[in-house]
Amino acid sequence: MGYVIPIVAVCPMRLQSSHRSEMVSQLLMGEAAQILEMETDFIKVRSMYDEYEGWCQRSQLAILEALPSREQRSLLSKGYSSVVMVDDISVHIGAGTPLHFLLDHEWGGYKFRYEGEVWEVANAVFDEKTILELTALYLHSPYLWGGRSVTGIDCSGFSQQVYHFFGKSLPRDAYQQAALGESVGFLQETRCGDLAFFDNAEGKITHVGILLAPDKIIHASGQVRVDAIDNMGIIHSKTGMRTHQLRIIKRYT
Repeated sequence: MGYVIPIVAVCPMRLQSSHRSEMVSQLLMGEAAQILEMETDFIKVRSMYDEYEGWCQRSQLAILEALPSREQRSLLSKGYSSVVMVDDISVHIGAGTPLHFLLDHEWGGYKFRYEGEVWEVANAVFDEKTILELTALYLHSPYLWGGRSVTGIDCSGFSQQVYHFFGKSLPRDAYQQAALGESVGFLQETRCGDLAFFDNAEGKITHVGILLAPDKIIHASGQVRVDAIDNMGIIHSKTGMRTHQLRIIKRYT
């Protein structure tokens, strides 16, 4: 049935074909998705990046009959905010927006031209300095269920986006991310960039954060923030209250 790419900076993906329906994820400008169903105002799509499915507003999308066959390089926007010209109109995009479709091309009747710095995933080094630099871009971004951008992001969207900068593909939800990687037994054995997962009273994984040090974690909870962590879980840096119960730590090589 074809493919789509957003013509807006962030395109909500909803559970059902209604503006009132829950937002389950987002497509960022430049992220292609496969068309699954079409209605008058909404299109059901499957993201080509993480295979997440949802309904997107038709007027926020450019429709493509096929994806280009030319070789794709993994290029992302660099910095907190950059500009894409869409039909010569400035659209501000956030950090980590895929640029493959946006580098001076025309798709679905729209002209795209990116103006800004480029992050080359192939040259990224997964080290403490770079992880600290990239996670800092999202500090104070508001928590938003289903969000994946600096203007609003949830916990698993945050880990997914940061890992994308390094060419490490994570699934969309925290419980899916927890099923991958190698377990790390103790906080004292962790490295900057390891993921810590947290569960609820029923034992279900409901939260994830990125460890910056054995006693420090950055995560999206209310906002993207840095808190303390110990073997029991997260301790809010302002209130001193324990907010999340630690379940497991994972490393992705």
